[in-house]
Amino acid sequence: MALTASTMLELGTPAPDFQLPDVVSLETISLSTFAGKKALFVMFICQHCPFVKHVERELANIGKDYLSLDVGMVAISANNVETHPGDAPDKLKEMALELGFNFPYCYDETQEVAKAYTAACTPDFFVFDRELKLAYRGQLDESRPSNDKPVTGSDLRAALDAVLAGNSLKQEQKPSVGCNIKWIPGNEPSYYG
Repeated sequence: MALTASTMLELGTPAPDFQLPDVVSLETISLSTFAGKKALFVMFICQHCPFVKHVERELANIGKDYLSLDVGMVAISANNVETHPGDAPDKLKEMALELGFNFPYCYDETQEVAKAYTAACTPDFFVFDRELKLAYRGQLDESRPSNDKPVTGSDLRAALDAVLAGNSLKQEQKPSVGCNIKWIPGNEPSYYG
């Protein structure tokens, strides 16, 4: 299992627009779906990754805790399903239903949305403020599959709380780490290792 860190996109970067199908509802989800929200949480995850499996229940809990607080949330999977069929849309749908995700889970077949966000790993997390400017990109918390630290979502929850309160976040943020996004051969982005 190769360890890949997030790219740490520059803070203040505007949220890239996207139009992707939700694997559960089949509705098209876009940036405008979340218009007027106080914050937007975009996560790049997948079904098979052990780093995602380690935190997936906490992601479902964050959905339950924050959607009522005017936070938009969307999960996106961009993995190549030719090499990783466990990340195909039907498997993503099973994951979303099993975990009780109350936010859209989209499939980025062309991987263009992942590239627009400079997503590099699963999981990779981005929090945008009311103006859809990047306020946080980094880890969920200090827990990893290889350590004994509990999964709390503390870093991400602190970021969401700060954005909701209109407070600025510290500039020093720790990158998320996980499995690399499984790029379609020849489609690897320039920022990818």
